[in-house]
Amino acid sequence: MSGDSSTASKCACRAIEFLESSIGKKIMVAAAGLLLCGFLVTHLAGNLLMFVGGDAFNTYAEALEHNPLLPLAEGGLVFLFLVHILLSARATLANRAARPVGYESYKGKGARTPGSRTMALTGTLILVFVIAHVATFKYKAGGAKGPDLFTHVLAWFGNPWYAAFYVLAVAGVGLHLSHGVQSALQTFGVNHPRYTPLIRKAGLAFAALIFLGFASMPVYFGFAHKALACCAAPAVQEASK
Repeated sequence: MSGDSSTASKCACRAIEFLESSIGKKIMVAAAGLLLCGFLVTHLAGNLLMFVGGDAFNTYAEALEHNPLLPLAEGGLVFLFLVHILLSARATLANRAARPVGYESYKGKGARTPGSRTMALTGTLILVFVIAHVATFKYKAGGAKGPDLFTHVLAWFGNPWYAAFYVLAVAGVGLHLSHGVQSALQTFGVNHPRYTPLIRKAGLAFAALIFLGFASMPVYFGFAHKALACCAAPAVQEASK
C-alpha cells in the first residue's frame, strides 16, 4: 500500500515538474489556445444566426442560457483564458529578461510575421475586448438596451464607435490566430518540411474566416443595414404615393 502511495507521489511530482518546465508551459499555452479556437468556432456559428433572424438568434440564446452545463462551460473558458494569458505573459517576460536587446533583423524562413511580432499587443486588445463584450452583451451594461438579446445586440452595433471597436478587436483576434494556430501545432510536434507550409496556410485561412465571420455582424447590422434602410426609404415613400 505504501509502495502505491510512493509511486503516485513520484508521478505527481514529475507531472508538476514537467508543467513547471519551459516545454510544459508551452504545451499548456498551446492546448489552452487550441481549445479556445474550438470555442470561437462554436460561438461564431451561434452568432451567425443573427443573419437568419431575431427569432432564431433569441431561441439559440435562450437554449444556451437555460443549459444546466453553462456555468461549468463558462468556468472552463475562464480557466483556459487565464492559463493562456498568464503563461504567455510569463514566457514573454522571461524571454525579454533573457534577451534584453532584440535581434536587428529576421531573415529567411524563420522570419517573424506580423502576427508573431504583435502577439502581446493583440493579446492585450483581446483581453480588453472580452471584458467589454461580456459586460455589454451578457450583463447588458452601458447605454444601449433591448428587450431581447437580438434587439440588444442590434442596439450596440447601432453605435458606430462600438461597431468600429468590435471590428478592430476581431481583427486583433485574426492577427493573433494567424501566428498562434501554427505555433500551437508546432508545439505539439506537427512540423514537417512538406506539411508545414500547408499548416501555415490553413492557419491563415482559419484566422481570416474567424475575422470575417465575426466582423460581418457589426459591419452589416451597424453600417450596411442602415445604409440599405436609408436607400429603401425613399423608394417605399414613392411607391406609397
